Amino acid sequence: MGVSTSRPDKGVARVTVDFPPVNALPVRGWYELADALRAAGRDPEVRCVVLAAEGRGFNAGVDIKELQRDPGHDALIGVNHGCAEAFAAVHDCAVPVVAEVAGFCLGGGVGLAGNADAIVAAEDAVFGLPELDRGALGAATHLARLVPQHLMRALYYTARTVTAAELHAHGSVWKVVPRPELPGAALELAAEIAAKDGTLIRLAKAALNGIDPVDVRRSYRFEQGFTFEAALSGVADRVRDTFGGGEGT
Repeated sequence: MGVSTSRPDKGVARVTVDFPPVNALPVRGWYELADALRAAGRDPEVRCVVLAAEGRGFNAGVDIKELQRDPGHDALIGVNHGCAEAFAAVHDCAVPVVAEVAGFCLGGGVGLAGNADAIVAAEDAVFGLPELDRGALGAATHLARLVPQHLMRALYYTARTVTAAELHAHGSVWKVVPRPELPGAALELAAEIAAKDGTLIRLAKAALNGIDPVDVRRSYRFEQGFTFEAALSGVADRVRDTFGGGEGT
């Protein structure tokens, strides 16, 4: 259990997340993931990283139970910083990152996949931000990288999900395959990228990051301020306890 790194092919590192039962990461998990991604990017032998997960789904966001066990706000502050570091580690990784997504990709999962350079998904993959049903906010920054602006807003307000096929139609998912074929499809793309000159691919990653229209780290940290405001006001706990069924102002 935790975060591990393997070398499935020349020039490719595979960073795998495994936090049963649903890959909802605790504070330490987000930092472990950030460290693994940065370490892979620093390795001069690595030219592409595949970000994958074991189990039922890619990522279910933060460990809500960890937040509920904390009578104060230390866990919330910790997970805010941890998520920001993990999302940034994907975007800022010195080499391209291919997200290998199966099953559910929710909340923090969208933060990770949305910051990746490419996404290869299984046919059963679904993407969404159930934040408003869980008393939280955040990762609209990353959902906006996957779908057009008005669709992003409708998905955010309703907490609905979209399928891998729908994202493929929008051009944000590279390829959709049956789940058993997913690791091979993700590795195929990663190996094609890794076949490029190592110095040039790193320059290309830095160049593309430099022309991003949105500063994803700053944008996400801005969103997190409202998450913390919701917690301080008490609305986060009220909504979380009723799972979206509460009435508020």
